[in-house]
Amino acid sequence: MTKNKITSLNHLFISFLFILISADLIYSQTQEWIGFTSGKNIGCLADEGQYLWVGTDGGGLVKLNKSTGEFIVYDKWNSKLPDNHIGAIAIDGGGNKWIGTKYAGLAKFDGVNWTVYNTSNSDLPDNNVLTIAIDGQGNKWIGIWGGGLAKFDGVNWTVYDTSNSGLPDNFIWTISIDKEGNKWIGIWGGGLAKFDGVNWTVYNTSNSGLPDNNVWAIAIDKEGNKWIGTGGGLVKFDGVNWTVYNTSNSGLPSNHVETIAIDGQGNKWIGTWGGGLAKFDGVNWRVYNTSNSGLPDNYVRAIAIDGGGNKWIGAWGRGLAKFDGVRWTVYNTYSGLSSNYVEAIVIDGWGNKWIGTYGGGLAVYREGGVIIPPVEVKNESNEIPTNFALYQNYPNPFNPSTTIEFDIPERTNVKLIVYDILGREVETLIDKELEPGKYKLNFNATNLPSGVYFYTLRTSKFTKTNKMLLIK
Repeated sequence: MTKNKITSLNHLFISFLFILISADLIYSQTQEWIGFTSGKNIGCLADEGQYLWVGTDGGGLVKLNKSTGEFIVYDKWNSKLPDNHIGAIAIDGGGNKWIGTKYAGLAKFDGVNWTVYNTSNSDLPDNNVLTIAIDGQGNKWIGIWGGGLAKFDGVNWTVYDTSNSGLPDNFIWTISIDKEGNKWIGIWGGGLAKFDGVNWTVYNTSNSGLPDNNVWAIAIDKEGNKWIGTGGGLVKFDGVNWTVYNTSNSGLPSNHVETIAIDGQGNKWIGTWGGGLAKFDGVNWRVYNTSNSGLPDNYVRAIAIDGGGNKWIGAWGRGLAKFDGVRWTVYNTYSGLSSNYVEAIVIDGWGNKWIGTYGGGLAVYREGGVIIPPVEVKNESNEIPTNFALYQNYPNPFNPSTTIEFDIPERTNVKLIVYDILGREVETLIDKELEPGKYKLNFNATNLPSGVYFYTLRTSKFTKTNKMLLIK
């Protein structure tokens, strides 16, 4: 992608955007597809188990509860998020969210408190944060577009740029960290830099086998080899030797490598801009494009690989493609995808594919039906109730989720089950031992039709049933 392309895309983003996800977000379409149809432009996704964090270009940060379909939008008007244009999201070992914005610096969010770092109140060298990586010690490595690289350990800042370090250029595009903790920094116009915490080593077209100084993607395989996507082809670097693959000497179909994914067998899947998808097993090349396969478009923006080894490919302008090694399946706006311009793909622990699009917001898909994660049951109080109780759900009627509260005065096995009007069991919300307390949970009925339902709380000493009404 050229600088002119990025500039034009940014202008296009700004002209389109107002709010990404609003109160009319829809959490129900079909069993296999769930679309968040009010969304516009999504640039990054971060998975956190029960929650998905969505970075938008103009609509702020969105926290989505996968179990309930409930969401919270954080923007610069209702929170301390400094800018609504999110460039990067990273989650540290303590669950803190680190949010890079395009115009107002970096924000840390612990779920309650916000801390903002910018050029005015910290040593952050520029407010345009494009990428964030977190190392094994919890240090944040922040790639800044035009400002170089910054390390933040939670207290101290260290800035590396062209004037005080071996960093060859200040426009950072991507950062990868290897097993030894070395930082590999892909730079727009400056090539590749390795930083071990003390020493810098720069690789460019003049002093190495790197074929182009625009580095778009870096992937590290199990053997520690670096696979580098550039504007001049694909490069393998084993720490000593460079091997260049381009359209002249290999089966690579385009020299513009946009993204790289490595599967469990070590095969490299290379998404190119204009040449389609290539598989490379270290010896043989196989190219998939619109002429010889089911790939719907030759401009590949994103690749994700699920637990079954299936490849999920975002084809820019033509939707999402699944490839199982033999068969292709294409999903687009006629299937349930909210937009055919796929920007990001994240696969969660339940096999749900979360798809961030340009112009269409967020969609989630899973063959056989989206799996809604187990309901989170919260003990809302330190108070120990004196009696068992099951309260009326609220809101009621509801669509698609509602809150159920109950009291447990002693440690006991608890079952909370939902039934339909014919008495058939629909879903078991709880079946486990609970400590005494006042409990609350959210019930999500996304995959259920409208109608009357009953929910029953059952212990060895107490049983009660209440009625609720789902209206879609």
